[in-house]
Amino acid sequence: QVQLVESGGGLVQAGDSMRLSCAVSGRAFSTYVLTWFRQAPGKEREFVATIRWDPATTYYADFVKGRFFISRDNAKNIMYLQMNSLKPEDTAVYYCAVLKSGSIYYSFNYYYWGQGTQVTVSS
Repeated sequence: QVQLVESGGGLVQAGDSMRLSCAVSGRAFSTYVLTWFRQAPGKEREFVATIRWDPATTYYADFVKGRFFISRDNAKNIMYLQMNSLKPEDTAVYYCAVLKSGSIYYSFNYYYWGQGTQVTVSS
């Protein structure tokens, strides 16, 4: 069983930065394709960013390109999401997930999820 635990969320002002962490249990961490999703109130869960494992290729949603940066530390079994220039519309619960198979963009292709961490950006 793989467990994911997000941390680092909170309340910030527009323009601030924040770093989220996702600690992942499991011996196969270095082979996982890892993704951040987010879900705002009343909206569907949406793709934010993915990092593959070999090479550590990254993919981003258009609305975060140039502001958010995904990374991983295979020695520590942790994935990060560095979020810069935060906007009120970035307010959401952020989830990390492990891809099972298929397209990285669809939440139904993921079989392990964290509990989520709330990010609130005030204007």
